[in-house]
Amino acid sequence: MEQMQSAGVPLLDALSDIRDGAQDDMMRDMMSEIYRDVRDGSSLSEAIAKHPKVFKPLYISLIKAGEDTGDLTASYLQLVKYLKWVDAMQSKVRKATRYPIIVTFVVIFVVIFMMSVVVPQIVGFLKYLDIELPWYSLALIATSNFFIEPQFHIFGLPIYGVIIVIVVPMILTFIFVTLKRSSENIAYQIDSLYLKMPILGDLIRKITIARYAQTFSALFASGIDVIKALKSARNTVRNRVLVDAMEGVEVYVKSGSPLSDALNASGEFPSMVVRMVKIGEESGNLSPVLDQVSEFYTKDVDEAIEGLIEMIQPTLTVILASVIVWIAAGSLGPIYINLGNMVDF
Repeated sequence: MEQMQSAGVPLLDALSDIRDGAQDDMMRDMMSEIYRDVRDGSSLSEAIAKHPKVFKPLYISLIKAGEDTGDLTASYLQLVKYLKWVDAMQSKVRKATRYPIIVTFVVIFVVIFMMSVVVPQIVGFLKYLDIELPWYSLALIATSNFFIEPQFHIFGLPIYGVIIVIVVPMILTFIFVTLKRSSENIAYQIDSLYLKMPILGDLIRKITIARYAQTFSALFASGIDVIKALKSARNTVRNRVLVDAMEGVEVYVKSGSPLSDALNASGEFPSMVVRMVKIGEESGNLSPVLDQVSEFYTKDVDEAIEGLIEMIQPTLTVILASVIVWIAAGSLGPIYINLGNMVDF
């Protein structure tokens, strides 16, 4: 739409071209409905608002602002810029979480396999040798027995330790999610706990505020007034503690305070960002300054994610190596000690 209307293609012709070029049947049907609604007299924002599963309120607000100002192309540009930023941010978040999740599953699988299959075979051989075992071997045997022996019975069915290790985390996760959804107070306390967590809490705060700043920047640059832009930006925030802080920003601005003072009062924005916004207000160039704020947070998030990955990789590697060393020492150590004693004899 941005490219075609920048080239002077009328709105209906642009919609028609997009409809005809759509390869997905659902997309083609949707574009046909939008084209028909606009042709029959609806505005573009009204037409796309009928498809909320595809067009979020933020998108509709940007298009509506372009219609009000008579510059839809500028709204398209802001929306494209915003969507590219969101896509890049989501890629960074996936990058930060994918590796730890994969390695964690690998560690769990290795531990379960070793304790359930490999160690029991070695334990049988150690019992055959009838030698005194060191404490770490006894701990290894006890851990292996927990995995392969029934710990209790439910309705006459034996429940093995390996089942407990797999099922209990799933049950705890289900209880956690259920409690968070059932009580707003519990959800608030959990979100507060997230923010207090070392490293992860700081990363959540930076990602949230980066999304907030980028959304507000796109809306404000499109001509939407400050209060509406702040409300729409707040809708992108998921952490309830930070939502409260952003609501406080709106209250301050509504009372007549400058945006910079409102951001400062929230306690969530660094002093450097507050000073930048203050300069933008005083110079009348708030939009470029908001872009710089967004870039500042985006860079900050990049550095935080890279630091998190650099920390997680060696940590998980050390954990996996420690487990393997423990298994090797606990199972093979007594054998070598016994062989050494036999040779000395």
